[in-house]
Amino acid sequence: MNTIVSTSWLADHLNDPDVRIVDATYHLPGTNRDAAAEFAEAHIPGAVLFDVDDIAAPESKAPGGLPHMLPPPELFAERVAALGIGNDSFVVCYDVHGLMSAARAWWMLRAFGHDGVAVLDGGLPAWKAEGRPLEGGVPTPAPARFTAHFRPALLRSKAEVLAGT
Repeated sequence: MNTIVSTSWLADHLNDPDVRIVDATYHLPGTNRDAAAEFAEAHIPGAVLFDVDDIAAPESKAPGGLPHMLPPPELFAERVAALGIGNDSFVVCYDVHGLMSAARAWWMLRAFGHDGVAVLDGGLPAWKAEGRPLEGGVPTPAPARFTAHFRPALLRSKAEVLAGT
């Protein structure tokens, strides 16, 4: 499966039982925007909110902590399973910006061993521009079973980044 899917592909697969759709919208601090409120107002049918602030290492939320650090595998598994994502799910990630945080959710799923994941080409802006359906509300998905398999090769330390390795 490709790592990018088109809006037409997603429209054709909205009701597939193994497809899960996540809105991974994140707004930078100072924008005075609320991703959860925007999600509740309008999202792709069947989508759930993948909150990168919630699906993060606990120390990321502590004063002075670095935001959005990867959580321990057990915590990641618990959070995504609660979103209805199982190891056999095919996950499509999007955001309201067209790419910014959807790629983060894609990478996090891959970092924890989930290969069945793609980014929606153009995100919500492309979906809306084509007049495709939206729904409101906050769904309560049936929990799934997800076992995380951490892939350390997909991470680099600060020292490795600075060294260019």
